[in-house]
Amino acid sequence: MKNISNTVSKKPWVAWVLFIATLIFVFLLGLFTYTIIENRAEGQFAYVTTTDIDPMDPRAEAWGRFFPRQFNTYAQMADTTFRSKYLGSQRRDLLDENPNMVILFAGYAFSRDYNLARGHYYSVQDVQETLRTGAPMNPEDGPMPATCWTCKSPDVIRLMDEMGTSEFYASTLAEVGHEIHNPINCASCHNAEDMSLKIALPALAETFERMGRDINNVSHQEMRSLTCAQCHVEYYFGEDNYLIFPWDEGMRAEDIAYYFDQREFADWIHPLSRAPMIKAQHPDYEIFTTGIHYQRGVSCADCHMPYTTEGGMKFTDHKIQSPLNNISAACQTCHRQSEAELIRNVYERQDMVHDLKMKLERVLVKSHLEAEFAWNQGATEDQMRDALHLIRHAQWNWDYAAASHGGAFHAPLEMVRTLGNGLDMAHDARRKITAVLLELGYTDDVSLPDVSTKQKAQEYIGIDLEQLQAEKDRFLEEIVPQWLQTSLERQQRWDEQKRDPDHTGSYLQ
Repeated sequence: MKNISNTVSKKPWVAWVLFIATLIFVFLLGLFTYTIIENRAEGQFAYVTTTDIDPMDPRAEAWGRFFPRQFNTYAQMADTTFRSKYLGSQRRDLLDENPNMVILFAGYAFSRDYNLARGHYYSVQDVQETLRTGAPMNPEDGPMPATCWTCKSPDVIRLMDEMGTSEFYASTLAEVGHEIHNPINCASCHNAEDMSLKIALPALAETFERMGRDINNVSHQEMRSLTCAQCHVEYYFGEDNYLIFPWDEGMRAEDIAYYFDQREFADWIHPLSRAPMIKAQHPDYEIFTTGIHYQRGVSCADCHMPYTTEGGMKFTDHKIQSPLNNISAACQTCHRQSEAELIRNVYERQDMVHDLKMKLERVLVKSHLEAEFAWNQGATEDQMRDALHLIRHAQWNWDYAAASHGGAFHAPLEMVRTLGNGLDMAHDARRKITAVLLELGYTDDVSLPDVSTKQKAQEYIGIDLEQLQAEKDRFLEEIVPQWLQTSLERQQRWDEQKRDPDHTGSYLQ
């Protein structure tokens, strides 16, 4: 103190510096303390519902007014610039990148158009714009049923509540098109009363019941995956287009194939090989359950919706995306390796699976084309039966892997096993076709057509892409705006009714 007193007596301005510095320090300390107290108080009430949200309100904005942090991260899914080595959120023409799929899906809508999905934010728009859903100009027009909307919008939840589940499935896609407006959002996964996770769509609960399980008796951590499993699964349309998950025999590729064989089910008959085919949808949950992360108790949300913080608030990041676009939060909370090393680990597994997948699909393309050649040479159904069965199962194994989102990372060993089995079956199919050709007296090499590009492949199987696109453009210009206008008017009436509770008008009218 003596030194300070001496210094101040000799240099009075030092006293003023110390005084001002002390004031600044005390001010900042007080501000910091206030911020901590405020954030703690905010966190205490962050998940308390302070207002009524109608459980049938399908609009993200209505929920976002009370959960702005979650809504702001959800809205970031509008950005589709991210692209990883194999997937991402950009719209990409997968048929143009891989024309083999045009031949593999010949006779099925995926041979017309197969774009990489852009994520939940665009779920409704992508259904409207894809060529696979056709161009229905009237409510009765096909080709797709309303069941195709099931996983694309929380509007489906209120429609099932109003119409009944079976009645909804039995409608056409165009018949309820004006009712489907809101993409996948908060209402798809949360209860309005307490924000707890919910199973909003019936197919998953119905499947659990058939398997002797009660979906209401699962842990919160399981629900963080099962809410995703409502949609990210293999499924098919049963009688009257009723949505069914084929898990009764198990969830591995061969289990589901056996399920379909027992029911003599086929999604379509391949026009080249004449094989009865099964189309895999996106068996993400099934594959995930065979991987190490699931076995260690990790949920889908842990990696695709990791926790984040803002000030003193911890909440779930609702920008549902690839963990590769958020490694620090999605991966490095558990794994201490560098970002570069983690990406390298992921790509090594994806490369391995991708290489095997490409080998299988090249053999499959040849098997379809060689089967077509055998039919043209006069082969009989009895001669071709075994080869067609092998083609059906080999392509199912390929599609089970190819249609999954992230299967090569979720369970690379299961993917290699599945694709390896498919490759064996595809080679066996070709050998049987060769044997048939020998029976028919044909001993030369089979001359295969050039299907090396999307255009050549589509021309070979008879797809008029220009006509399909023209029909779709007309649908988008004339019908979709009508749907949109009707939806907006209905939602406006919803708000008016909420402001005037005695209003007798119906939201669904």
